[in-house]
Amino acid sequence: MMLPLPEPPRSLCILRLSAIGDACHVVPVVRTLQQAWPATQLTWIIGRNEARLMRLLDGVEFITVDKRASLAGLKALRRELAGRRFEVLLHMQLALRASLAASCVPARVKVGFDRARARELQWLFTNTRIAPRTREHVLDSFFGFPAALGISGRLLRWDLPLPAEARAYAQRLIPEGQPTLVISPCSSHALRNWRAVRYAAVAAHAAAHHGMRVILAGGPGESERLMGAAIEQACQVPLTNQIGKDTLPELLALLARARVLLTPDSGPAHMATMVGTPVIGLYAATNPARSGPYLSGRWCVDAYGEAARTYRGCEPEELPWTHKIEEPGVMDLIRVEQVTGKLDELLGSHP
Repeated sequence: MMLPLPEPPRSLCILRLSAIGDACHVVPVVRTLQQAWPATQLTWIIGRNEARLMRLLDGVEFITVDKRASLAGLKALRRELAGRRFEVLLHMQLALRASLAASCVPARVKVGFDRARARELQWLFTNTRIAPRTREHVLDSFFGFPAALGISGRLLRWDLPLPAEARAYAQRLIPEGQPTLVISPCSSHALRNWRAVRYAAVAAHAAAHHGMRVILAGGPGESERLMGAAIEQACQVPLTNQIGKDTLPELLALLARARVLLTPDSGPAHMATMVGTPVIGLYAATNPARSGPYLSGRWCVDAYGEAARTYRGCEPEELPWTHKIEEPGVMDLIRVEQVTGKLDELLGSHP
């Protein structure tokens, strides 16, 4: 199939099931498509959990997939799409599970990644590809899809409308004029997490030197609850533990009112980016140049290079772009004083 398209399509389907952070990266692509082709009907096939947040996005039809249902989930998707046909499918996920979902989508043009990046056999499920690029941030790689269709501009805009109840929830926790540090301490991978005692030390510094309120945020999983309890126990100052107590829209509203977010490589890092809140990201197991918060690179503590030398015996440039150094102890390369230094710099004062 030849690209770019000669004219805007009547219908276009985006396939990106997960995860929260990557779904956040898709939103500027959606906004770019909406600006360039306002008459095109946009449909997004997405995971159920991710849809709880992304349904706030206006002008898009969402079709959810239960990723845990495996074959049953694919059958349900096929039934839902029966009788439908799209002019274009943007297959924006490399996992084989997503490619099996793509096989259920009737579309004349199915656009995937270039052959070098089309891991897990993605190239078998598409009939055209975006331009080859190397060593890009994930968000930049997604912009290869509208570029392949002939849309040259980029609209770096998120602006998800926040429900009134979510805004009220956030306002109760963060009153007007109260500078607040939100700590979302857990990644989806335990080896990307920092130690609880170190989060507690940063919380104490934020309270003592900057008069900040500290709120813990995160999902309802047991590992996150245990981390929150450990931070509370280690912390020498009062903090508010909201882990597992909010919805995704409420978390987004909370991040919108925060002064800064502290987190490892996690979905909330990219949610904060959507609402313009700076992120102090903790990166040693993963490369922030590839997956860090898109607008907060200067605030990230980047120990990935040190991790490459320590655990792989090479410079980071010698590793594959997607390589993760998920080794026990790797996050200990990030020191408390590096993080408090970033916080002091961000707030424009030094204790």
